[in-house]
Amino acid sequence: MSGDVASSVPRRVLGRVLRELRTEARMTVEGAAGALRCSSQRVWRVEGGAGPVRGSDVWAMCELYGATGPVSAALVGLAGETRAKGWWHAYGGAVPDWFDLYAALEATAGRLREYQPALVPALLQTREYAAVACQHRPDGERDRLVEARLGRQGLLRRRLPAPPRFEAVLAEEVLLRPVGGPAAMAGQLRHLLAVGRQSTVSIRVVPLAAGPHAGTVAGGFVLLGFPPGNRVEPAPPVIYREALTGALYLDRPGEVAAYERIWASLDALALDEAQSARLITTILEDVHHGAGEGEPEPTGTRIPSHALPSRVDSTAPNP
Repeated sequence: MSGDVASSVPRRVLGRVLRELRTEARMTVEGAAGALRCSSQRVWRVEGGAGPVRGSDVWAMCELYGATGPVSAALVGLAGETRAKGWWHAYGGAVPDWFDLYAALEATAGRLREYQPALVPALLQTREYAAVACQHRPDGERDRLVEARLGRQGLLRRRLPAPPRFEAVLAEEVLLRPVGGPAAMAGQLRHLLAVGRQSTVSIRVVPLAAGPHAGTVAGGFVLLGFPPGNRVEPAPPVIYREALTGALYLDRPGEVAAYERIWASLDALALDEAQSARLITTILEDVHHGAGEGEPEPTGTRIPSHALPSRVDSTAPNP
């Protein structure tokens, strides 16, 4: 794939939403193609995110499927991004911030790998923690954001389709940083211990003793992997990075390879799941004053430096 190939992210999100709208309208691909006076292959390609899409075609599909005006306008705006070579979604831009682009990708991923150096990942946050983490947003917007964040967590518990494999690597600083009062932090750490027992969830910690490493330079990110499915073309992995004013989506081979190397470095440095659970429990007891009633407590003490992985990579690529 050449370096100037357009990002597949807006095309994939657009195709997925249009497919859902068609299904809700109880229309087959053939029926939609007939009404739109185009080939079935054309509808398949749009829904599969196989190429750029014209805004006029999206508007016609939205009218056919009975989409609301705001949804239609958002999808037409997204169609304008389907030729973009690199993709930065700015909050409040052509695609409104209520249209959760990341959630649309997250819901179809088969594997999620997230590194967080500052805060607990959104999929693992309690309501109290999320409310404080989102406090920089206006009150009404903050409440909606917290509810949306908690709603997204259902994908880790869903039955059909099978939940994605979620692998979280946290810097130890995340466990020590106070977010809310002691009770809120204790509740959050107990929640990490509970969710970490799920067979599809892995929570691991990079200890402070690891020193500078690749993740220090990279910052927080999510690697989304997608199952093959019945797509028109294979769906490449996507790297997601969030900032205050927008979100960056990367899916070029070189970009994905750079973050795969960073993840491999973090994987080598992080404590295993059992060691991480013991470290979380130690911090819960020593810093946040107890694990709480009725909560099983993994045994053990803070991991000594000699128990750390032997290889410490203090260099980091600059993707």
